[in-house]
Amino acid sequence: QVQLVESGGGLVQPGGSLRLSCAASGVIFSINTMDWHRQAPGKQRELVASISRFDSTNYADSVKGRFTISRDNAKNTVTLQMNSLKPEDTAVYYCRAAVDGKNYWGQGTQVTVSS
Repeated sequence: QVQLVESGGGLVQPGGSLRLSCAASGVIFSINTMDWHRQAPGKQRELVASISRFDSTNYADSVKGRFTISRDNAKNTVTLQMNSLKPEDTAVYYCRAAVDGKNYWGQGTQVTVSS
């Protein structure tokens, strides 16, 4: 059984920064792509950033230049550094990992950007 556990969410003022982490545990042979998604109230879940096993990254246009995704293959972790946060970044953030050919999701962590 594979589990993904996120951490690092919280309340931050506009312009501030947060760092989200996600750790995969269990019986794992290989992790391919790892992503961060988010879902705001009343909206569909959207892809924020993704990173391949070989560190190729992609970002949603709305976060380019502000967010940075990275991973540590030895520790099976993925991190999302979020800078210059805006109120519209408020959402529940979920990590997803493709582990041994199957997709797994974390439970989500709340990020609230408000003054």
